[in-house]
Amino acid sequence: MEQTKEEIKETKVDETAVQPKEKKGLNLKILLFGIPIFIVQLIAVYFITANFLLNRVQMNHSAAEPASSETKKEAAPPQANSKELGKFVYMVEEILVNPAKTDGKRYLLSSLGFDVPSEKDNQELKAKEVLLKDAVISVMSSKEMSQLGNISYRDTLRTEIIKRLAQVMPSVKINTIYFSKYILQ
Repeated sequence: MEQTKEEIKETKVDETAVQPKEKKGLNLKILLFGIPIFIVQLIAVYFITANFLLNRVQMNHSAAEPASSETKKEAAPPQANSKELGKFVYMVEEILVNPAKTDGKRYLLSSLGFDVPSEKDNQELKAKEVLLKDAVISVMSSKEMSQLGNISYRDTLRTEIIKRLAQVMPSVKINTIYFSKYILQ
């Protein structure tokens, strides 16, 4: 009987020695199928992002701009005179706003600079500061914290404020809006 036990032990040792040899090396299926499929997925995600998502973002920004040819002609001089940006900036210091759906528990503290093309527009903003602040507060307070906290949403916020000011003060042309202070609490 002792001989059979020794034979059994030898065969067990031989079987365990064979198993690691089979698992050595790279899995050929992963190399042949997995990596090319992964690369195809990366390319598909790139094209979907580049073609569909970026087009939607550009459509939203272009929809915010007026489409008539007269307003395009009027908008061309500020872009052509890029040296004039920042020459006339009217500052509104520390506007405190409670964002939508916060029940007064959260707030946004912001200071804005309104870049206008002429001194006349700057003086009109100064004369109608109450209307200016009301327009800014109404736009900002209608936004939720998730929107106000998103950095990429600030361009949309700028265009909405400019649209609102165009309704309140149609004679004032605004080149852009600068946020000199933007604190969410």
